[in-house]
Amino acid sequence: MSVLKRLLAWFRPDTSRPLSQAWLAAAWMGLLANWPLWQQLNTLPGVGVGFTLAFAGMVTAATGAVLSLLAWPRLIKGVLVVLLLASGALAYFIGSYGIVFDPTMVVNMVQTDVRETRDLLSWRLFASLALLGALPAWWLLRRPAAPAQALPRRLGGNLAGFALGLVAMVLLALSVFATLSSTMRNYKSIRYMVTPLNAVYSVSIVGVRSLSGPKGPPVVIGADARLLPRPDGSKPPLLLFVVGETARGMNFSLNGYARPTNPELTKLQGPSLVSLRQVTSCGTATAASLPCMFAPQGRAGFDADKPQENLLDVLQRAGLAVLWLDNQSGCKGLCDRVPHSPTAKLPDGAAPLPAGLCSKDELGEEECFDEALLHELDKRIAALDPERLKRGLVLVMHQMGSHGPAYFKRSPPDLKPFQPECKSNTLQQCQREQVVNAYDNTLVTTDRLLTRAIGWLQARSARFDTGMLYVSDHGESLGENGLYLHGMPYAMAPKEQTHVPMILWVPEGGATAASLKPGCLGSLRDQPASHDNLFHTVMGWVGARADVYKPEWDLLAGCRR
Repeated sequence: MSVLKRLLAWFRPDTSRPLSQAWLAAAWMGLLANWPLWQQLNTLPGVGVGFTLAFAGMVTAATGAVLSLLAWPRLIKGVLVVLLLASGALAYFIGSYGIVFDPTMVVNMVQTDVRETRDLLSWRLFASLALLGALPAWWLLRRPAAPAQALPRRLGGNLAGFALGLVAMVLLALSVFATLSSTMRNYKSIRYMVTPLNAVYSVSIVGVRSLSGPKGPPVVIGADARLLPRPDGSKPPLLLFVVGETARGMNFSLNGYARPTNPELTKLQGPSLVSLRQVTSCGTATAASLPCMFAPQGRAGFDADKPQENLLDVLQRAGLAVLWLDNQSGCKGLCDRVPHSPTAKLPDGAAPLPAGLCSKDELGEEECFDEALLHELDKRIAALDPERLKRGLVLVMHQMGSHGPAYFKRSPPDLKPFQPECKSNTLQQCQREQVVNAYDNTLVTTDRLLTRAIGWLQARSARFDTGMLYVSDHGESLGENGLYLHGMPYAMAPKEQTHVPMILWVPEGGATAASLKPGCLGSLRDQPASHDNLFHTVMGWVGARADVYKPEWDLLAGCRR
């Protein structure tokens, strides 16, 4: 009879006990909150129902094993409430956008501002949070307090629960080992879809990195930075470096895209303007790409866990004026040691931003179209060190660009040539053609910004030797293979997230153009390039040199006379 009671206890556990709560939550999260994972497995070739059931058992067992170690009366409920709510949110984002939750995504989440968070909110998210997270959490919090139990006995029970989960996971893995090994080898993103273990792992990795990382100021690079001598009477350089956001190189008509997403830049295309068609990014998210773009080592050698100075520090040390203007969620620390300003913060004496250029949402957060970056630029520049300006200026503009999922918010009413467009931040609820329309409208908006920026530069050619470099930080998935947005681990990211546009404008008649071989700029059009080239190309462009400068990575080095 006692054996029968024990068996029945497994099916009718005492829900006041922490270990029972841990395993019930493990089953809930493992089986229900992982519905995007089961859906994904169902689409893979060679993966049958038997494997999916075994994998579901493995996920549940692994989750139960981990939670068993945390099954203490004063701890378990708080842990489970957090994990349940996190599982509800992850189920929505993974299921809706096809993203994965890896350490890079944790960094993106930490660095997301209120505007970006607002664009991700939807009633479907709240429904997922309520059904998969809040509902079981409410039930859990209503469980009575656990009965008193001696510490050795409770510890023994927790260890037994851990061992049981571990054994069950191993046995299930062995039963489908052949399919499991090939699936995990061929579809590496699956491991980052296992909720909530993906969150526990990724948050832990980021936490360990932040605690173990070096303290103090960033490592100095380019300590010997200097400017090359220029002929007497020559004009100082003015390089406008536009950092795009979420732009796909394959969607630029300058690169052969069938739709006219670059109507104004196309008119300027010629000896002075070239669009590079084969450019790859450092990362698939701003938090990863931006620091790498401004580093000299390139993607293979860059270590985000070792803070160091960047291109802006080296240019400033060489004696140039540097200014960062931001219409995004910040510069990720790159501009901390140089003059910088958000778009909406105007210099003293500046005229107000024109009506319609900026607006406030229902939360009071202000967002401006990228054209606001050009407003009162002369006053911003006048506030810089005049001695540095005599040597030259590198002006960085960080766009809002094509930031999703609310693409429709990134283009003004008069720049929406592609209709109908998706007017929702829940992209999977729109027809894909509407999503692409809304996205392509943002590229037309970027086209106008760059064209007007070139016009602004031309108007200052009497004082400066002007030029422009534009490149996006990463690309974007627009529903290909069920993926939306960006942020996939680089090794498994589709080309839509790593193929980015890059445009160089070197006006004829300037010193920079005169230093280049005739026609050489156009030869760069089909030359493979990447973010690795940016640091060295900018250094070479403005005549700055340091020990970290690599001429072989300077896109213009081979074109110089």
